[in-house]
Amino acid sequence: MAHMPASRPYHHGDLRAALLQSAERTLREKGTGALSLRELARDIGVSHAAPGRHFKDKQALLDALAMEGYERLDRALAEAYGAGPGFEKRMAALAHAYLDFAVEHPELLELMFARKHRPDSSARLGAAVDHTFGSLTRLFADAQESGEIVDGDPERIALAAAAHLHGLAALIASSALDADEAVAGLDEHVHLLLYGLKPR
Repeated sequence: MAHMPASRPYHHGDLRAALLQSAERTLREKGTGALSLRELARDIGVSHAAPGRHFKDKQALLDALAMEGYERLDRALAEAYGAGPGFEKRMAALAHAYLDFAVEHPELLELMFARKHRPDSSARLGAAVDHTFGSLTRLFADAQESGEIVDGDPERIALAAAAHLHGLAALIASSALDADEAVAGLDEHVHLLLYGLKPR
């Protein structure tokens, strides 16, 4: 006769972390459709009611995963800003950080850009998007102040750069572009982004 796993005495914060970790593994291996609070509880050995202390429903869990994704991405991008002097060097480091994240966590990145959220999560996730995009905008604004790039609305320039990087990530996620090939050629992509195709 099969035995149910013994319930673990998870600390309040530990249970939430364990649920998110298990949920991310399921997301990576099987997709969002396979996510179930009841199944996650069974997998980590707690009562089926235990996840309700942290997540009202599956969408609340997905929103929390997306929020954690933004926090992780922000940490990776923050490290890239310390890449040293020179805008192209910093931009290349940022591009590598973003693409590395996208290659490592394609399902999580897709979830982060999903627009279906609980009302009580939308504001926090919207702020996380603004913070991530705002960091990129500040990079361009700083480069404008130091005379390294052209004048203009830094938000529009940042949007062009973000679209370029996310486009590469989407091509990799759909298997239209080999990840290793994309990463190997990323410095050239950044150079083209910064200087365009017009002969000089």
